[in-house]
Amino acid sequence: MHHHSHDNIDWDTRLRQLRDEDGLTAPQMRRIAETLVSGPDTCHSVIDVGSGAGGAAAAFAAALPGGTVTLVDSAPELLAEAERHATEHAARGVEVRGVRADAADEELGAAVGSADLVFSSLVVHHLPDQLAGLRRLAELVRPGGKLVIVESGLWAHVLPWDVGVGEPGLEERLLAARYSWFRRMRAEMPGTVRLPVGWSTALRQAGLGDVESWSYLVDWPAPVTGPVRDIVLRRLEWLREAAVEECSADDLAALDQLLDEQGPHYAGRRDDLYYLAAHSVFVGRKPAL
Repeated sequence: MHHHSHDNIDWDTRLRQLRDEDGLTAPQMRRIAETLVSGPDTCHSVIDVGSGAGGAAAAFAAALPGGTVTLVDSAPELLAEAERHATEHAARGVEVRGVRADAADEELGAAVGSADLVFSSLVVHHLPDQLAGLRRLAELVRPGGKLVIVESGLWAHVLPWDVGVGEPGLEERLLAARYSWFRRMRAEMPGTVRLPVGWSTALRQAGLGDVESWSYLVDWPAPVTGPVRDIVLRRLEWLREAAVEECSADDLAALDQLLDEQGPHYAGRRDDLYYLAAHSVFVGRKPAL
């Protein structure tokens, strides 16, 4: 029995995909974790809300000088594997625990507790009321602590502009279709509320101060091989989901040729696939008492 969250996505079935994507960003996440838990502030506890496959939690568990890393997710099978993964990477003196809870639940704080640092990557945009979600996450932060969210700065690109089939610019049209799907997904979510401001402003509106942000690249140049190539091919399949309803028959036919393992244009045999994306980190501090 798999669990569907409020966004109607069965996250339990995406463990392998999420684990591979964690591998894609592991060096960046390690640096982010080390930066966030070091410095003049003492950080001995981290809550990772929407922990997915556990990549970020594992990075924090390895970076903490001691203390607790709490993984929070609503998908039970995903949570169990993420907890196991983070435990494997935990430094001496670091305890890892998992809590099954939904970031959209008003009782999140009662289920999870509080921490010096609360982290949530690519999660808030899935919540019906994103500002209310940020306020709920901020409630988990101890006075003087930090809330850190990661959201997409620029969606990943993987294809050259002209792939040799169909009209040039195929990927841009596929991404436009996916943006349209995302807009519909949010519009159809029960209780959805728009967030007409940027993330830094939203953190301030959630009651946090000293807001700062930076971005990092996820850059795997051509030719990609192994797990990275698999991620690129799965991304093309993911883009196809929205293309069925949004793109022209010609664009869909071109994409199908790229996904046809037996055909002459199969993307998996190309040497010009790549993966290039940008993610942005937003940090806000909760006022000290």
